[in-house]
Amino acid sequence: MSIEQELLTKWRSLPQDKQEEVLDFVEFLGLKNSANKSPLGERLQKIRTRIVASGKHLLDEYEIEKELASRRGEYRIISHN
Repeated sequence: MSIEQELLTKWRSLPQDKQEEVLDFVEFLGLKNSANKSPLGERLQKIRTRIVASGKHLLDEYEIEKELASRRGEYRIISHN
């Protein structure tokens, strides 16, 4: 069963007022998603998608801080919590 079919099956089992809540939430997510799509954001998302598809490792927050410090010539030790 696809995720769409599973969602529809579960949605149909809900009372009408709950179905409307689900619809409102989905509309909210759609608006939130479309509001975050600046040209730069779209370009960055495409770059991220290509990196993930290539199998390369994405940097975590600690690794990003470490990389930035290195590029700025900062040789201080950054603690990893």
